[in-house]
Amino acid sequence: MTFQFRKLKFVLRGGFLVRPLIIACSLGFTGAVLSQLEEQIPAISAWVPAFLFPSRVDAQIAQIILSTIASSVMTIVSIVFAVLLMTLTLASMQFSPRIIVNFAQDKVTQQTLGIFLGTFGYCIAVLPAARNFPQPFCPVLSVLGAMILALCCSVGLLYFINHISQAISVNHIVDRLARETETMIDTLMPLKSIQDSRQPVAALSANINEAPVLAASSGYVRYIDTKLLLRLATQHRTVVRVTRRVGHYVPIGIPLMMIANGAELKDAEQKEFLSAFELGPTRTLQQDVEFGILQIVDIALKAISPAVNDPSTAISCVDQLSAILIRFGTRKAPDTVIPDAQGKLRVSIPWLDFERLVDAAYEQIRMYSRTDVVVSLRMLRALHDIAHTVPDIAFRQVLVERGRRIVAGCAKNLEEEEIKEMRLRLSALEIFAGLQ
Repeated sequence: MTFQFRKLKFVLRGGFLVRPLIIACSLGFTGAVLSQLEEQIPAISAWVPAFLFPSRVDAQIAQIILSTIASSVMTIVSIVFAVLLMTLTLASMQFSPRIIVNFAQDKVTQQTLGIFLGTFGYCIAVLPAARNFPQPFCPVLSVLGAMILALCCSVGLLYFINHISQAISVNHIVDRLARETETMIDTLMPLKSIQDSRQPVAALSANINEAPVLAASSGYVRYIDTKLLLRLATQHRTVVRVTRRVGHYVPIGIPLMMIANGAELKDAEQKEFLSAFELGPTRTLQQDVEFGILQIVDIALKAISPAVNDPSTAISCVDQLSAILIRFGTRKAPDTVIPDAQGKLRVSIPWLDFERLVDAAYEQIRMYSRTDVVVSLRMLRALHDIAHTVPDIAFRQVLVERGRRIVAGCAKNLEEEEIKEMRLRLSALEIFAGLQ
C-alpha cells in the first residue's frame, strides 16, 4: 500500500490534468452547494453588505454578472494556454525536450489553470439558481463568491505571467533541476557519509541455482521498492539479485531479476516480485539521480554548440552539477546488499556509484568543450570544489583523473599558453588529493 500511495502521489504531482481537475471540480461543487444552501436558508444572504449588491430580488443582474465572469474567464484560459504552449515549445527547442515534464509539474501553472477553470465551473453551477420563474430568486452570496473568484483570477493572471517570465530563464530552469535532484538524493540517501574502515559488502554474484524473472512490459525502471523485495525474499526464503538498476531500459521478456530457486515460484508469486518495480515509458526523478544530471547536461551541450555559442549557460550548468555531486558524494550510498532481520543477505540491488555519476555529469561536456577555455577552467574549479567536500580518498582520485582528461583534451586543440591556467588548477587539485 505504501508503494501504491507513493506512486499515486507522484502521479498527482505531474501533468495538467489531475490537480487542475480537482480544483475545478471542487469550486464547481462549491458553487452548486452554496447556491442550493442559500435558496433553502435565505437568511444567509443578509451577510452580504448592501453596498456590494444593492439589488436582492433582480435575478437578471445576477445572471449578467455570472455569465460575464464565466465568458471572461474562458477567454483568459485560452490566453493562458497559448502562453503556456508557447513557453513549452520555446523551452523544448532552446534547452532540451526532457525539461517539459518539469514545466508540467509546476504547481503555480497547475493551480492557475485550476482556479480559472474552477471559476468558470462555479459560475455555471450557480447560474441556474438565478431565476425569475416560477419564483424569483437571486443567489446574492453565491454571486459575491463569483466576484471574489474573478478578483482572484485577475491577481492570478498577473502572478502567472510574472512566474512564467522567470521560469523560462535558463538559470531558473537549471537551478530548479538541481534542487529537485538534490531533494531526491536526500530522500534516497538520507544519511551523511562517514569514514568506515570496514570493506563495503560486494554485490551478490551469479549463481547456477538462480532462475530469471522476466519483465512483463517494456520500459525504464523508475522505482524499486526495496522493502517489498526484502519482505518477499524473506517470506519465500530466497535470495533476489536485481539485474537492472534504476534508469535502465528493460525490454519485455528480459530478466529483471534473478531469484535463487526461482523456478519453483508460481506465476502469481513472480508477479508479486515484479510489483516491487515501477516501469514507464520515460525516466523520472523518483530514484534516478542520473536523469537529473542528464537534463542539466543536455542544456549545457546545447549552450556550447556552435549554433548557440552560449558559454555562460554552460558555466551555470557546470556549477549546478558540482552542487549535485557534492550532495551525492557526502551522503552514504544506498545498500547494495540488504540482509533480513537475522543478518542473512536477501536482496542485491545495483545502484549508481560516484565515478559513474561524475562521468555522466562532465564527460560529455568535456568532449564538447575541448576548444572552450572558459568552460574547461570552470570544470576544473568544480572538480576542486567537489574534492574539498567528499571524505573518500578514492573519490578524490576519480576527480583528479577527470581533471587530467580535461587538460589532455584541451592540449590537443589549444596552444600551450592558453592552457597554462588549466595546468595550474590541475596541479592544485593533484596536490590537494595527495597525488603529486
